[in-house]
Amino acid sequence: MKPQRYSFELTVPPSAIDQRNHVNNLSYLQWCLEAAEKHWERNATDEMLKSYVWYVLRHEIDYRASSFEGERLRVETWVESSEGVKSERRYRILRVEDDKLLAEARTSWCLLNALTLRPTRIPDEIRILFEENQML
Repeated sequence: MKPQRYSFELTVPPSAIDQRNHVNNLSYLQWCLEAAEKHWERNATDEMLKSYVWYVLRHEIDYRASSFEGERLRVETWVESSEGVKSERRYRILRVEDDKLLAEARTSWCLLNALTLRPTRIPDEIRILFEENQML
């Protein structure tokens, strides 16, 4: 199955800039987490949102180029794989103006029961939410 991609655009705010006058590394991570959250909230049913929560197990980011205040960026994400209680999500952050790749990332997530906060197997109904033909 081909993964469904989700993306959103943003303009780099002054608060994302560090002492070297480019985007702080933590801002890239925050935008990745925001993309994952928006993708989940858009696709999941109200019942799923009440029953499950995702916890991060690991982040990995490769920084490719700098970005600066006022630039327009596109954050893309998709679920690469899901098995057992774990899911791997990928990200790309690009500058809109020239489609320059600024960062690539991956996050390992664990699905938890929202009441018990114990890991739970990812059901097929959640797994298919992130396949290409499920949501437009």
